[in-house]
Formats: sequence, C-alpha cells, structure tokens
Amino acid sequence: MSGVPDFQHSLLAAIPHLRAFAIGLCGKTDGADDLVQETLVRAWANRTGFQPGTNLMAWLYTILRNAFYTEFRKRRHEVPDTDGQFAATLAHRPSQESHLEFQEFRTALAKLPDDQREALLLVGSSGLSYEAAAEICDCALGTMKSRVYRARTRLAAMLSVSATELQRQGSEWDAAVDANAGAGVSSLVDH
Repeated sequence: MSGVPDFQHSLLAAIPHLRAFAIGLCGKTDGADDLVQETLVRAWANRTGFQPGTNLMAWLYTILRNAFYTEFRKRRHEVPDTDGQFAATLAHRPSQESHLEFQEFRTALAKLPDDQREALLLVGSSGLSYEAAAEICDCALGTMKSRVYRARTRLAAMLSVSATELQRQGSEWDAAVDANAGAGVSSLVDH
C-alpha cells in the first residue's frame, strides 16, 4: 500500500456508496449506519490486506456483505422485542420457594410422633373421616380427633405459623404438594 492518507481518503469517499448498499440490505437507516461503521472498522483493521491497484469498492462491498450476513446469522433466532412485551410473557414465578416450603413441611411432618403423623395423614391427606381413621387405627373417635388436633398444632408451631393460618393456607400446601410430585401428603388441614 502506497500511503495511509490515500487509503483513508478512498474510504471516506466510499461511505455514501457503502451506505446506499447497506440500506438496500438492511432496509433501515440506523442498521445501515451500524453496518457501514462495522465495514469501515474492519477495512481499517485489515488495510494491510488490501492490494493497491485492485478494486477498493469491491473489497469494501465484500466486507460489508460478509458483516451483514454474519450479523444476520447471529440474530435470526432472536425475537424483536423493543418494548419488552414478549419477554414479559416468558416470566414466571420462581419455583424454588414452594420447593423449599415443601421440604420444610416434610421435615416437620417427619418430626411428629408416629400416631399423630398417621392420624394427620389419614384425615388430612387421604380425606378419610375421623370415624374411618379411628377405625383404621383401632382407637376411639375422640382419640383420633385429639391426635389430629395435636398434630396440626405441633406442625404449625414447627413451621412458625398459627393453627388458623395453617388451616387457611391448606390450598397453598395442596399446591406445593402437587407441584412437588404429590408425595401423598395433600390437604392436611381440610378437616
């Protein structure tokens, strides 16, 4: 290359032609301006690769075209979402919190005495009546009611919620159980 100033002047003179070609490729002036700028940066960085006496415009058009298709390949899988509406549809509540709550619940349930856990699972999870649960456990009806009450109270204390709040949030526990593979412990506070 004979001189950098000649190359620089040739680049500047080519800008209107490059811009027209870029607008034809992009269809938008802002994208075309970015493409022309990228072309000029690449041409300047690789100016030693240009051989004087060859067609500078053809070389610049090739750089521009390659830059356009490189960018096109990168962006063809992107969804235009300038206002963020599409991204908002992809957002969802994190599932970690319900999973952690369920793990806490399972730990607390495991700490209950066997007779209370059994009573709570029969009445709450399995949906049996107190009478049917008492018959299965071979105990009196009052004993079954007492076991379920003590289990609920103890579980509420371990989970740091009031018994009435635990009863009110029964549907949330059901959802947590359902979301975590339904381990057979669904509505422990329905009765």
